[in-house]
Amino acid sequence: MSAFLSSRRDFLKAAAWAIGTLGVSFKATRAYPSAGDDPLRVGYLPITDATPLLIAHARGYFQEEGLKVERPVMVRSWSALSESFLTGKFNVTHMLFPIPVWMRFKNKVPVKVLAWNHTNGSAITVKAGSSIRGFADLAGKQVAVPHWYSMHNIILQMGLRKVGLHPVIQDQSVPLHPTQVNLFVLSPSDMPTALAGNKIDGYVVAEPFNAVGEMKIGARIMRFTGDIWKNHPCCVVVMNEGLCGSRPVFAQKVINAIVRAQLWTLNNFSRAASILSRDGERYLPVSEKILLRAFRGYDISTYGKGAFPQAIHHPDWNTGRIGFQPYPYPSATRLILEEMGQTLMEGNAAFLKELDVDFAAKDLVDDTFVRKAIADIGGLAKFESVDIERLWDREEIIEL
Repeated sequence: MSAFLSSRRDFLKAAAWAIGTLGVSFKATRAYPSAGDDPLRVGYLPITDATPLLIAHARGYFQEEGLKVERPVMVRSWSALSESFLTGKFNVTHMLFPIPVWMRFKNKVPVKVLAWNHTNGSAITVKAGSSIRGFADLAGKQVAVPHWYSMHNIILQMGLRKVGLHPVIQDQSVPLHPTQVNLFVLSPSDMPTALAGNKIDGYVVAEPFNAVGEMKIGARIMRFTGDIWKNHPCCVVVMNEGLCGSRPVFAQKVINAIVRAQLWTLNNFSRAASILSRDGERYLPVSEKILLRAFRGYDISTYGKGAFPQAIHHPDWNTGRIGFQPYPYPSATRLILEEMGQTLMEGNAAFLKELDVDFAAKDLVDDTFVRKAIADIGGLAKFESVDIERLWDREEIIEL
């Protein structure tokens, strides 16, 4: 069995174990301590998606809200982070938007999405010297995704369907038909190494691992995901529903700090890179130089028309490599739920076909806390990616 197939099965086993062993206690009503008694415990992956959580800690925003907070704990994989959230090791974390969908509607875990943690921030990366220019060139290739329930998997498969390709999930030793693309899960930090070792042809993942691929092994960005789906959500802030209900002041303070950190980061990318890097406060195991590329490397001369591949097709969108905007637009939630039903995933995903999208979109997200936090910081118009003519709703723009 290949290492990649094993990693997929390890995730499913870990998730099944966590839900199976904790199902009774997690579904039961829990008594949470008062806001002053239980510290904030944050878990995160070593990706720029986690930036608001990490900056809120580094700059003391959680503490200024009166919260007791431990230093955020880094884990290597989404399966490990999900399991740690399920077991209560972390009471606040960031998650790929589709993961809480899987938790809440398939496994009946009382998780709530409270805010977006960031927008964009991911890319499809291919080998140096590869002839891959676009989705059609992925035919017959091996491509890694960070999680089956991820925006990366959804957006990748949107592109594959558009050009008539068919994603499959199989051992790498099994031959592919000319119109097939083999997908499998890898931890983000393992992707550049696998690409350099010719074990995969490409990967789709969050930063900084696209920047790592570019700067360490000469990999090329095939396409930025934010150039496919304009200002798409990726990671969201999640909390247990029971915790939100029993400790609303705690939840509000957490979201206040995260929203504040998002706005600060938008205006201080260079300082954020310094703080987060291994040269600074060591939240992320990469250099400041790599983080600067991950935050700001979106110049048209490098990635626009004439580049090979052309990673930016829509310079008129005025987006960036990563953005920060906390409001969870319902239009995006509904679209994610609809697209998940068309996306190939390992395991039983039949529940997605049965979801009432409108109900699920409202049931999954609680925007009470983030609306107040946004108002307290001066309004949603302070965040550069929003349309000031229609602050609280938007049209989802996708151009493959």
